[in-house]
Amino acid sequence: MRNAFAAELTAQAARRPGLILLSGDIGNRLFDRYKARYPGRFINCGVAEGNMIGVAAGLALGGLRPVVYTINSFLSARAYEQIKLDVCYHELPVILVGVGAGLSYAENGATHESCEDVAILRVLPRLKVVAPGDPYEVRAALAAALRQKCPVYIRIGKKGEPLVHARRPALRLGRGIVVAAGRDVCIFSSGALLAAAVAARGILSRRGVSARVVSLHTIKPLDEALLREAWRGFRLVATIEEHSLLGGMGGAVAEWACDHGLDGGKLLRLGTPDRFFREAGGQEFARRRCGLTPPALAGLILRRLGRGAHSKTI
Repeated sequence: MRNAFAAELTAQAARRPGLILLSGDIGNRLFDRYKARYPGRFINCGVAEGNMIGVAAGLALGGLRPVVYTINSFLSARAYEQIKLDVCYHELPVILVGVGAGLSYAENGATHESCEDVAILRVLPRLKVVAPGDPYEVRAALAAALRQKCPVYIRIGKKGEPLVHARRPALRLGRGIVVAAGRDVCIFSSGALLAAAVAARGILSRRGVSARVVSLHTIKPLDEALLREAWRGFRLVATIEEHSLLGGMGGAVAEWACDHGLDGGKLLRLGTPDRFFREAGGQEFARRRCGLTPPALAGLILRRLGRGAHSKTI
């Protein structure tokens, strides 16, 4: 995903002379092509994320389009006050890009895990929260964010995420993308688990369960039309995310359902548990232990439908 982001950023910079990239001392080689073309439009702010947000706010007040890029956990947690007061309070069109969402950096431990960022950032007024599902969606999401006049937060994976779409989709913020049709279960996926959601759909199909898969790339604002359609037309609505069950996309959907008087028993939320991942291992190992692999996801859905047992998680 980060390679797709760098490529799209470079392409967008050609059309937007006011675009300027700020980095928290990472991605230096990743942006070699961008820096070669636009050497005056790259600022390495060092390991000073709060200060970086302040600089971005100042650039936006001066009429430029700053894009901030750093490791997700350091962006969302360490610079939270500055995001709240420097960017969101002033409703500035700053784009915040957090790389390594969820368990992408699981091998580095709790300092680099990022399973709470959606929960803390979606409460900030005027901030749109976006979690693209594959590299094509990353490119489309950045282009869409640059058309906004408000702050946008984009959480992306790291590297090696598979393509789900055959081509770059027409992506609008606040409008989900139906990736695969179905009639029994509607699976809403956010972020890099989209490929796992599609694979889980295949397992469900072999068990006689037809599942629709939707990339709910925008967590704030939600696609209320697609949610209403899911509640009307499906036996079960499942949300899948590489984020804590507390406060993430599933939590946002649950809040929406409650506010609209809908049957909460129709909703199954799947995500990371309310605990730190304390074992040594990479992202795939962490996903297996958290029950976020295709077989585990399909098993949990089948269990809710009364069709099978669930897989063991931590």
